[in-house]
Amino acid sequence: MVIMTQTPAAVVVHVAMFPWFAMGHIGPYLQIANKFAERGHRVSFFVPLKTKDKVKHLNLHPHLIHFIPITMPQVDGLPPGVETTADAAAHLAPLISVAFDSTQDQLSLSLQSLKPDVVFYDFSHWLPSLARPLGIKPVYFAMSSAVSHALLLVPSRKKQMTSVIDLREPPPGFPSSSSIMHQRPFEARDEIWFSSEFHGRMSFYDRLTSCIREGDAACFRACHEIEGPFCDYVSNQYDNKPVLLMGAVLPEATTTIKLEEKWEKWLGGFEKGSVVYCAFGSECELKKEQFQELVLGLELTGLPFLVRLSPPMGCKTVEEALPEGFEERVRGRGVVHGGWMQQQLILSHPSVGCFVSHSGPASIWEALVSDAQIVVVPYRGDQFVVAKFVAREIKIGVEVERREEDGWYTREDVCKVLKVVMDQGSQVGDQVRANHQKWKDFLLTPGLDKAYFDNFIIKLQDLINSK
Repeated sequence: MVIMTQTPAAVVVHVAMFPWFAMGHIGPYLQIANKFAERGHRVSFFVPLKTKDKVKHLNLHPHLIHFIPITMPQVDGLPPGVETTADAAAHLAPLISVAFDSTQDQLSLSLQSLKPDVVFYDFSHWLPSLARPLGIKPVYFAMSSAVSHALLLVPSRKKQMTSVIDLREPPPGFPSSSSIMHQRPFEARDEIWFSSEFHGRMSFYDRLTSCIREGDAACFRACHEIEGPFCDYVSNQYDNKPVLLMGAVLPEATTTIKLEEKWEKWLGGFEKGSVVYCAFGSECELKKEQFQELVLGLELTGLPFLVRLSPPMGCKTVEEALPEGFEERVRGRGVVHGGWMQQQLILSHPSVGCFVSHSGPASIWEALVSDAQIVVVPYRGDQFVVAKFVAREIKIGVEVERREEDGWYTREDVCKVLKVVMDQGSQVGDQVRANHQKWKDFLLTPGLDKAYFDNFIIKLQDLINSK
């Protein structure tokens, strides 16, 4: 256990942050910025000009965290006003990448003016070459998990790259059995996106491996007790690159922000631990047929359920995508909502007994410190790896089964898993509940989260002071 009494030296660090232009990256970066500011450190936070207003409420220390606006360069084919992946359809992400890479001159001028001690980045593989000549330490801050990086983004993987990636076999020396491999790790579109050129530029794989290789260190939102062997493996694969761990960086418990009244009232109408909450992240766009199988599977359970999903492909609202007669059949016990929801507060509600997640790393951390059973239904990319880690390596949840040939899951598959984890006396349900409780107790150990981040800052200061 990493609990320490040592605190970071009282030296103010000036941190710059430049996340990929997606809300799923900007939000976690800002969460880390708040952790720095809590300890008195300065943060210069690069964010697209209009997006600043969307996230300023997340800045809990505006006297120390200063937003540096970035003007989105014009790119042919990218509609005016688009700044992040949340502003546009998924197929426009490569054009956002082109605009993102075209901000280099703005970043260069700002870094010369600001002169921070360190700059955190994720997709900008070119940033280290701008920062290092200015005496600024470039640090790769990963959005995905350490286990995903160990499995997917290591140099030994390059030898296995083909037109269709086969990741069924672990790379040499991988610190786990093949149990966390997935028969089909990616949708076909992800296989192409991962290994092929990204809109005429380097592939996603080459972009991220370059980010790791060129940084002075890599850091993960991770605990050594959970992902330590995978962190060590990444370090070894990149010539003993320093790997810094922040801990889980749990959301702050709050007594001032309350759950929206309509959801508090709705959830309050059900017994303790009886409600299934399902959410796949704000940028997850399912196929309509898969969306329908998912909600029909929830209906089949007979349990009350609350669903937060974006409208599926080809639909403007979730209501128009629902199966015929669905709303009438589930009225009073089932709700499908297309807007934003207070996930942390919903997961902590006594009525919620199960969380169906796309296995995004941030959602898994939130689920781990709740009492809700975990069911994972990965959607794309490294979520398939995280789902296998959750279900097979640390066994804190169960994954919905899929057909081998096409990755399809049915309503019966969804219903079956939910019955397994929700039924009292189920052997599988009892096992994941016990493992979940073990890691929840660990993560909520008094002082653990603070100790991890304090230790992270100490190591970061050592890096800054090194030549």
